[in-house]
Amino acid sequence: MISAYLQRRFTHAPASDKPPVEQILRTFDRLERGFASKGFRGCPFVNAVAELGAEDRSVKKIAIAFKESRRLWFRDLLVQLGVADPEGLATQLTLLVDGSIAQDLVRDDPSMARAAKDAARVLLRNAGIEV
Repeated sequence: MISAYLQRRFTHAPASDKPPVEQILRTFDRLERGFASKGFRGCPFVNAVAELGAEDRSVKKIAIAFKESRRLWFRDLLVQLGVADPEGLATQLTLLVDGSIAQDLVRDDPSMARAAKDAARVLLRNAGIEV
């Protein structure tokens, strides 16, 4: 049942004609809006793995696929930007997303997404991208 729920929640990042940097940074704006909503309970994929444990392979497989799809979305945008290490930077941006979700859950503070966005700007600048 949980696997079916997660499959329904598994959506790919929407296609956009916005510049890659804008798409990356808007991710954190969407997170902040989500954090501010009363119904926000964190990432359903992480929550399912935490609740059921890593032994539930079907749930873990879906969670990994979802997280990897988000990382690859970042990577593809970074490739368009011509960064030297799109794989590594995509992983770092994904960590900022997940970290901001965890911080919001603990602190109940939507500004954690803004802090993550600021950190993303630093990472992008360090990769030679003008933001």
